[in-house]
Amino acid sequence: MAFKVRRLEADDDRSGFRSGNVDLDRFFARYAGQNQFRHHIGTTYVVIDATGVIAGFATVSPSELAPETMPPSKRKRLPKYPVPVLRLARLGVDERVKGRGIGSLLLRSVLILAQRMADEFGCAGVVVDAKPEAVAFYEKLGFVQLEIVAGELGDRPQPVAMFIELVMVAGAGSSG
Repeated sequence: MAFKVRRLEADDDRSGFRSGNVDLDRFFARYAGQNQFRHHIGTTYVVIDATGVIAGFATVSPSELAPETMPPSKRKRLPKYPVPVLRLARLGVDERVKGRGIGSLLLRSVLILAQRMADEFGCAGVVVDAKPEAVAFYEKLGFVQLEIVAGELGDRPQPVAMFIELVMVAGAGSSG
């Protein structure tokens, strides 16, 4: 089955999406549309199948990265002041299509968006607050952990801030 990535539309049916993570599903059902269409603080991209059913989503927003949070190896290459980045705020894949490359397709799309942002406005890379169970997935793709002290989240596992510099992404803007 062919999949297509596009921006979330106001009339998209998000009610049947189930990633297996209640918080992620709640965000997608209740807040992704508000953030995009009402507040203009993030944009959500969806992967749809040939029938128009949503198979996955990624929400992004512009952000900045302070130099003191970067790993020492990155501090040498980047300026000593905050640099613009694209923040991958949320990424979810429906349980019915897990293991079919939807997460990778979304991440490639986010990297292409970051490259477009770099070309048009400036962008040093992509930052993600990875759930602990997703850290290995992002590390395998070249993301490195940032030196950020996370806030208190009670008894929930703390997300791990990670970064990939655009110069480390070969051909990020070469496909659509």
